[in-house]
Amino acid sequence: MIARIGARLDRDEQGSTLLLTIFYCFLGLSLVLVVISATSLYLDRKRLFTLADGAALAAAEAWSLDTVQLDGDRLSLELDPAEVSAAAGAYLGDAVHGLRDVELVRATSDDGQSATVTIRAVWYAPIHTELLPVSVPIEVTATARSVFH
Repeated sequence: MIARIGARLDRDEQGSTLLLTIFYCFLGLSLVLVVISATSLYLDRKRLFTLADGAALAAAEAWSLDTVQLDGDRLSLELDPAEVSAAAGAYLGDAVHGLRDVELVRATSDDGQSATVTIRAVWYAPIHTELLPVSVPIEVTATARSVFH
């Protein structure tokens, strides 16, 4: 009697390990896809921030000697927001970056001493699936200050 119950239980369990194996393979592949996409997004954001940092530095250096003033015993300069925007745009036009849909959102000098540049790009997932979005907009802001000695 006990042998019959054991044999019947063995027959009922057939195929359950195959389903578990398929489920864990699917789970493992999904996890790999998420990690690949998250890494790609992180690296593209770092590239975009590097690009914004370079544009802000180029914009902070967009002054001429005519704008330098003697203020007591130190020199000071005043950045023109139009020149800051033009310098940032020129930098973005010349820079090699490999990012997609890059646009200059804002480039100005609020205090006349530093340049603030905001850049936006769109990240596209390296592997498109139903689990991950196809594209995500990313935006970064960098600030640089020009010091005249």
